[in-house]
Amino acid sequence: MASARARRSGRGPQSYRPEPGSIPTQPGVYKFRDPAGRVVYVGKAKNLRARLSSYFQDIVNLHPRTAQMVTTAASVEWTVVGTEVEALQLEYSWIKEFDPRFNVKYRDDKSYPWLAVTVGEEFPRVMVGRGAKRKGTRYFGPYSHAWAIRETVDVLLRVFPMRSCSSGVFTRSQQVGRPCLLGYIDKCSAPCVGSVSPEEHREIVDDFCDFMGGRTKPFLTRIRKEMYAASEAQEYERAARLRDDLGAMERALEKQAVVLGDGADADVIAFAEDPLEVAVQIFYVRGGRVRGQRGWVADRVEEGDTEELVEGFLLQMYGGESGDAIPREVLVPALPPETETLEQLLGELRGAKVAIRVPQRGDKKALQETVGRNALQALGLHKTRRASDLTMRNRALEEIADALDLDEAPLRIECYDVSNLQGTEVVASMVVFEDGLARKGEYRRFVIRGVDGQNDVASMHEVITRRFRRLLDEQSTSVEREGAGEGEGPMLVDPETGRPRKFAYAPGLVVVDGGPPQVAAAQQALDELGIDDVPVCGLAKRLEEVWLPAEADPVILPRSSEGLYLLQRIRDEAHRFAITHHRNRRSKSMVESALDDVPGLGEVRRKTLLKHFGSLRKLRLAEPEEIAQVPGIGPRTAAAIKEAVSVRASPGAGDPGDPAGARGAAGRQDAGVRVNTATGEILEDDA
Repeated sequence: MASARARRSGRGPQSYRPEPGSIPTQPGVYKFRDPAGRVVYVGKAKNLRARLSSYFQDIVNLHPRTAQMVTTAASVEWTVVGTEVEALQLEYSWIKEFDPRFNVKYRDDKSYPWLAVTVGEEFPRVMVGRGAKRKGTRYFGPYSHAWAIRETVDVLLRVFPMRSCSSGVFTRSQQVGRPCLLGYIDKCSAPCVGSVSPEEHREIVDDFCDFMGGRTKPFLTRIRKEMYAASEAQEYERAARLRDDLGAMERALEKQAVVLGDGADADVIAFAEDPLEVAVQIFYVRGGRVRGQRGWVADRVEEGDTEELVEGFLLQMYGGESGDAIPREVLVPALPPETETLEQLLGELRGAKVAIRVPQRGDKKALQETVGRNALQALGLHKTRRASDLTMRNRALEEIADALDLDEAPLRIECYDVSNLQGTEVVASMVVFEDGLARKGEYRRFVIRGVDGQNDVASMHEVITRRFRRLLDEQSTSVEREGAGEGEGPMLVDPETGRPRKFAYAPGLVVVDGGPPQVAAAQQALDELGIDDVPVCGLAKRLEEVWLPAEADPVILPRSSEGLYLLQRIRDEAHRFAITHHRNRRSKSMVESALDDVPGLGEVRRKTLLKHFGSLRKLRLAEPEEIAQVPGIGPRTAAAIKEAVSVRASPGAGDPGDPAGARGAAGRQDAGVRVNTATGEILEDDA
């Protein structure tokens, strides 16, 4: 591979246009970067020179989003590759790594439930869930409704009695030696009490996965034969049980309509487009039946045809999938420009041939028309929702700018909160909202070290000082690297990794949780650092008043104000984030203090103990015999550990008996401290 780069020397796309003839004509992948060095767009081309030249024509001839992209960018660079398949792979890798803002990124129009089987565990579990996929888990779907798939699983468990309980229920049943209710009603083979071996349970799981994967006929045929054989042998109870199993499987199949009579495995894709946005719908067909459905909506970046949209979608859809998630046939509304290249790439991922086709007649054509109608409805619904959401967010930012007399709307808002318990374990949080939406990847935690006792004002001064000193350090470092005399802004991303530096972006507004004292402390910290272009305000909880530095009276926003509502959301998010960090710190302190007095328990064995159990709560629930199984822990030490954690057990964070702590904390499922299972270290995110 070879690389080249053109840098910006002025303003406008013509200022960083590469020299004529400097762009190669080979296939490759290109990146546009903004003045801060962030990648804003990634694309590929069969001929780099022809493709890149199209971006540097008259702005009025470009698509509005393309024009915005080339004017936002400050440089372009490219990488030459050997084949078009390599270009597809590199484009996908860069899009995943840099998350460019101008690339088409398909957003789910809603959250779809998956049916998941944790095949990576010794005793796999079937469950219904949402969110991102995890390694070691096999997924089916997604499905339109969680209740529908739960009904199906409930029916199939009598035929395939695999584990469906949580880890806690499974462990508890192992300890008491009795299965849960599902084991007694024959909807679980009860591997927790040894009713079946791991190998036997694995066979049940494999049969369940085969059935859900579309291979249903062998099971129906086998059970029907066994039912008739049992009847002829006058084993009527067994025949009746098999008859019920057969009925359960048929009822499960009735919920999934037959759409392709040839029993094909295919993903059927359709688009609904307008000049600014595109909606995509996909039906997952396995064994001729619709096994799941999913939808996305994305902003259009260029005036590309449907063929180019199909290519980009297929790359995003299947680029990071495992082979078993890619079907034998993909039905699309138009063939992508590089159909053979895409088929080759998907075939390599799947380990078998993959065909990309446009259906012309029959059931497949009718099904794609149905998918297209779904895409059209999804686009209409999304436009209605987005118009409302964008209007409200823009109104909120404008109201904040007007109320605080800002020069422009604060597109990036940072909010800070301090949390402590009677002056102990003092921590602070920083949350970030951009364009009215939370940017959780930018959140930061702080441990306050320079303040003794309960002093929220001094703690706020310290956290603001540390955050903006880092900002100045990052900017000075980037200027030194880039050369201060080049007339360019500081590089806000690491040039080696392309990822943003932690504290490199200055906010349009700093919000602190509190009244005049906290606001004054934050403003003093900025003044001491010589920062005079970052506005500060505070939001007091009691009357929801907005306080400005050196102002005797607060700014009162109407209760119905969208700006006040946004400030409240940001403040509450900062409070939640700080409380979570504080509870984790308290849990860590309890673990250390509970084990400090155990004779013969050094740092290495303490880490081994924490690595094994993961939290103080789980350690308290363990019996001495279980503790003694940890490497390096003998029976006598185990008894001392059990006594120590039992004696130290008192209401507080991480204590199962604390209704305001472990059970009363909203959203907390485990009050124990988090431990790195690889190293045994207590996890900490200390800025």
